[in-house]
Amino acid sequence: MVGIGGAAESTDMVLNIGPQHPSTHGVLRLRLVLDGERITRAEPVIGYMHRGAEKLFEARDYRQIIVLANRHDWLSAFSNELGVVLAVERMLGMEVPERAVWTRTLLAELNRVLNHLMFLGSYPLELGGITPVFYAFRERETLQNVMEEVSGGRIHYMFNRVGGLKEDLPAGWAARARGAVAAVRSRLGDFDDLVLGNEIFRGRTRGVGVLAPEAVHAYGVSGPIARASGVDFDLRRDEPYLAYGELQDVLKVVTRQEGDCLARFECLLEQTHNALDLADACLDRLAELPPGPINQRLPKVLKAPEGHTYAWTENPLGINGYYLVSKGEKTPYRLKLRSASYNNIQALTELLPGTLVADMVAILGSLFFVVGDIDK
Repeated sequence: MVGIGGAAESTDMVLNIGPQHPSTHGVLRLRLVLDGERITRAEPVIGYMHRGAEKLFEARDYRQIIVLANRHDWLSAFSNELGVVLAVERMLGMEVPERAVWTRTLLAELNRVLNHLMFLGSYPLELGGITPVFYAFRERETLQNVMEEVSGGRIHYMFNRVGGLKEDLPAGWAARARGAVAAVRSRLGDFDDLVLGNEIFRGRTRGVGVLAPEAVHAYGVSGPIARASGVDFDLRRDEPYLAYGELQDVLKVVTRQEGDCLARFECLLEQTHNALDLADACLDRLAELPPGPINQRLPKVLKAPEGHTYAWTENPLGINGYYLVSKGEKTPYRLKLRSASYNNIQALTELLPGTLVADMVAILGSLFFVVGDIDK
């Protein structure tokens, strides 16, 4: 949709990209003001997928809210569940069995790889390269098979519980998971050759959409996008949760200084390699642990004590925060989500002005967002 004023020669053009557009990852609308082919002003218009999840939390008990939190970033369902149960467990002062801690860490890293593979495949597709998405989905299928075996779900796992996990791992699952991780790692080099070795891809992304560290801090940008601009911050290292405190020798925080589209893709790809290393380290530790419980026994009616707490996690797309307020009832009085995509997408107002329309898709795709994570 294009709107032009009465005197086209002296009036800026207003161009709406979306909310239904193949380059917008879903129902996101960009309102661009153009001077010829150059963008002078950009405004992301959000809310087309708003489902009121935060309000629905107030009418569900602490077991039921997991299914709502599971869905806002549909590529990171396990990590979404994790943040909610960590907040509730912190409110209850509950200790989770060690076996559950390591299993959660393992599944969170496998979920991170699944999330990143989607963007590693879809981003070149948006720039005209169709082949990488087939490679990405081949690797996703390999990992989704083991995630489905352990949880019963392919996307929405519903495997976390307050106090641990739904059940223990199936017999022989660890060996199959290790084989899947090794298979994916052996083929990830295809992306280095196919995408990063492609001069057209590099030409479309190098020096395009440079995000300054000052803008990262101003907009609250986090995750691989922030680290691609030289902001060296990762909750898994800087404020460890789950078993990350014991994985510091394996965990590698990937950063770049360029802050452009290429740097963001490189961070995502290198972080995928590291997530596979972390998964292997978790499998090694689980093999050493003696048999034990995977969860805590809970009362039939679970009530959190009156008070409030804040839990945050390093989700695949960035920092997710969960602010929980309880009045001592079986449902939360308030549960506020701070999602990574919401903050990250606001940086478009800084990134797009001054660039060409032709570079808009490259910049938009490099922010690696999920629309449900913006609108909640």
